[in-house]
Parts: sequence; C-alpha cells; structure tokens
Amino acid sequence: MTGEFSTDWLLLREPADAAARATDLIDLIKARPEFAGGGEIVIRDLGCGAGSLGRWLAPLLPGPQRWILQDRDPALLAYAKSHLPEAAADGSPVTGETSELDVAGLTAEHLAGVSLVTCSALLDLFTSDEVAALADICVASGTPALFTLTVAGEVTLDPPHPLDEQVVAAFNDHQRRHTGDRWLLGPEAVGAAAESFARAGAGVTTRATPWELGPDQRELIVQWLKGWVAAAAEQRPELELDGYLADRVAAAEAGALRVSVGHQDLYAQKD
Repeated sequence: MTGEFSTDWLLLREPADAAARATDLIDLIKARPEFAGGGEIVIRDLGCGAGSLGRWLAPLLPGPQRWILQDRDPALLAYAKSHLPEAAADGSPVTGETSELDVAGLTAEHLAGVSLVTCSALLDLFTSDEVAALADICVASGTPALFTLTVAGEVTLDPPHPLDEQVVAAFNDHQRRHTGDRWLLGPEAVGAAAESFARAGAGVTTRATPWELGPDQRELIVQWLKGWVAAAAEQRPELELDGYLADRVAAAEAGALRVSVGHQDLYAQKD
C-alpha cells in the first residue's frame, strides 16, 4: 500500500525532513527504561524508503541499535541498509537488516521484541481502518510509535498567487482520493492516528513540523512544485495549471519564492 518514490527525490528532501522533525519527542523515547538499560534497541522502520529517518534518528539515541528496515522496494532497502550510521549517540554500534514487506502486512508478531516502531511521510497513504489496525498492533504489543512528517494539508507560498488556495484545496482532495477500494486519509491522517492510539489506550503527543523552504532549497522547491501541482491538476483538470506552474517554477529558480509545507509528527506509547 505504500507509494512509489525514487531515491533521487527521497535524498533531495532528506535535509528538509531532518530540519523539520520534532527533536523534543526524542526525549520521550529516551525516557523509556529499555533505552537506559544498555541492552540492544530494536527499531522497526515502516516504509523506510532510502533510510533517511534512520540516518537522522540513530545518532540521536543511545545504546546498541538494530534497525529492521521494512519496505516493499528491494532497491530502496539495499540503499537504506548500506547507508545506516555506524554509531549511536554514545558510540554504540548500529546495525541493520531488511524486511521486504508492505506495511499492510504488518502483524503483532512483527513487533515482538521491537523497542520502537517508526515511519516517515507515510501515514497519509493509510485508510482509517489501516491506521486503527496499526495503532491496535502497536498498543497490544506495547511498542511505542514515532510517526514523522505526515502531510497536514497546510501550504503557504510567498509571494502569494490568486490560484494558491484552489491548488491547495485540489491537492488535499487528491490526498483524500479513492484508489481501488481504499479511501486515503491524506491530511486527516494524524488526527485519525491520534484518535486510534488514544482509543487503544496510548498517550499521544503531536508536533507541527513544517518544511520552511527558501532560496537555499530552490531545487527541492521546484521538484516539490511539479509533484504538488500535478496532483492538483489530476484532481481538478479544469483549473488549467500549466501557467501557474511555470510562474511558480520561474520564481523558485530565481530565488524569489518561499514555501511552508505543513507536516505533523506523532509519538504514542502505552501509559
């Protein structure tokens, strides 16, 4: 059920992702007994892609770590495993193994012995039933969850353009689209996940984690614009967005466009 993403795109966005993630949530993770006991920490990274979350998080957590990198794309899995950091925050070793498995195939058995389950930029591709099932699995197994950079549906471009609000709305509707027999949550994903974890008996903490992009990230802005506008145009072809995209890309390439893209991080653990 995970989307298809190129390594080039995932690596291009990695610095912006790292800058946006909520570092204060790491203190909640480190406060757990298993992260202070000196034993091996096992982290299962769902839909790991090229492994950017592991590269960000592993050096911030203490103790020996074993990352189970889960994705359905073998090429991305190979890249993620070969580019894991070698050392944790305290110099302990970090190792990795791969699991070629779709997120929809996750069961409670996969979380046996897991200290933390993570994902990045993934929850918006879930349905409400899938989010509820994931929350139930995490809480039933006693596994805390850190889900980062879920699309929140909030985009601001500076300077503004008359079509901005319509493009934002069209993109958000595309994120909520019906595909096959599934209705995706899109920007409602974090709210649905928070409700599901709370209903299952977990405490939930969320943080706003927007990308704040400017002239130093013009290549990322251009590639993001192309994908963002393409999705909006697919949802509402009557908007005829070719001219809008050309104007926005030209401004970005000239270093004259700033973009804020809303995301949210969520941390949940059974109290």
